[in-house]
Amino acid sequence: MTVPQTSPSSTLKLFPYINHDPSTLPPSLDPFTITTSTGFLPYRTAPTTLPEAFKPLESLLDRLPVVKGDGSPGLLATYELGPAVHAELPDLTEEVDKLLTKDGKPDLFTITAVFRDYAFLASAYLLEPCWENWCKNPEGGYGLGRDLLPKCIAGPMYRCAQILDLPPFLSYAASYCLFNYTLDKPSEGYHYDNLRLIRAFERGLDPKSSEAGFILTHVDMVKETAPMITGAVKVLESIEQGGKRSSVNDGFRKILKAMEKIEACMEDMWKNSKPSDYLSFRVFIFGITSQSMFPNGVVYEGINDNKPLYFRGESGANDSIIPLLDHLLQIPMPDTPLTKILHEFRAYRPRPHREFLAYVAARAEQLGVRDFAVQDQETAILYLKTLDHVRSFRWRHWLFAREYIIRRTPHPTATGGSPIVTWLPNQLSAVMDLMISIYDTYLKDNLTTLDDGPDGPAKADSEEALFLAAYRKQLATMMEQVRDQREKLAREVERWCKERGV
Repeated sequence: MTVPQTSPSSTLKLFPYINHDPSTLPPSLDPFTITTSTGFLPYRTAPTTLPEAFKPLESLLDRLPVVKGDGSPGLLATYELGPAVHAELPDLTEEVDKLLTKDGKPDLFTITAVFRDYAFLASAYLLEPCWENWCKNPEGGYGLGRDLLPKCIAGPMYRCAQILDLPPFLSYAASYCLFNYTLDKPSEGYHYDNLRLIRAFERGLDPKSSEAGFILTHVDMVKETAPMITGAVKVLESIEQGGKRSSVNDGFRKILKAMEKIEACMEDMWKNSKPSDYLSFRVFIFGITSQSMFPNGVVYEGINDNKPLYFRGESGANDSIIPLLDHLLQIPMPDTPLTKILHEFRAYRPRPHREFLAYVAARAEQLGVRDFAVQDQETAILYLKTLDHVRSFRWRHWLFAREYIIRRTPHPTATGGSPIVTWLPNQLSAVMDLMISIYDTYLKDNLTTLDDGPDGPAKADSEEALFLAAYRKQLATMMEQVRDQREKLAREVERWCKERGV
């Protein structure tokens, strides 16, 4: 195979800070600038307070939750947030452009914190009537949200979004989740029990609440992404520089170890956030697009000539973990409207995440990562096992959607506006199909055959033979599970679609 040759430092040319010490990065950089020590997390924890000019906003956010930090009821508990916004919040749009670093550049770190808080306030304001409807009559659905976002919220949030190159709405990374945590005791580092939310809608300021558990489990997962990024870069650069197998394989092994930790954290969702609690705080993370609560969109007062705007809601699908592997492994997605939603979600990621994922997608395509992997048995096995982590991650996500949402509400769309029954299976089926194709074509009948005696591969005479023997039976068992899950998924989706009239 002929491998395109480029500069050994092509990654560094595009991402000059990727190997930097995060503590040395200036606040003028986007807080989601990727490094090999922080991964997809911000390069430092988010500010918990805002500059003095934004104290009216901060005051509202402190009093906003259904249950405040001190345990007393907040504005959403009595459906009084809307009136409080109109009575208390001035239009601070001009203050956003005053958020500068010492050398006169936009302070993107602080601007992201301001964006986070306006995004929280905007979602709470727009969906407060839905929260009231849900509390008073859960069987009656959500009703309608407010369809006008006042200028005192719309103006500053829109300006922050322009500077950060983000849609002006609550998003997974820059507001709801990855820029919304702090450490209770900084000296103790990033273990789950040390994570705390900065902002919450319902009971999330209590770290033992299901709302806190839902958000902080995502943070706990993303904290393990640094080795994954290191491994992905190593795979690309090793192929780029001549295709040394041992180096490529080492990159895949780094990804596999990282994914084991990420999925272990993911599995803790079941105990950190109770399925029976999710629908309550979920009210506040719906978007505008494809939602019954906003049939005519939302007018952002003073923005877009006061024509309605539509944005997708907060969704874990905006995370960058699995998209990184989708791109690196060149997983083909079906040409369906569901896949188009997947592409729309890209815009809701921070700019550094978007740029890095686009780079990985382009380089993987140029270098032919998939074709390179299947030409060697060991690399092919590592590639297939990495695909299996994508499958198991998406399978678990499907189980979450089924147990937290589908079994509990007839509402047809997820928070991001995708169809709740069919969207995740669209991507999950694509991964399973590729796994079966790779295994059947390159591995099923081609693995080196060894004489396995009662004490193992007694006739193994090389490291490669030992490796292949260890994985031969494991791969067969793994692929049997994949085929079983594909059939089970198809049956489940068909049943849920029939029951819901989809």
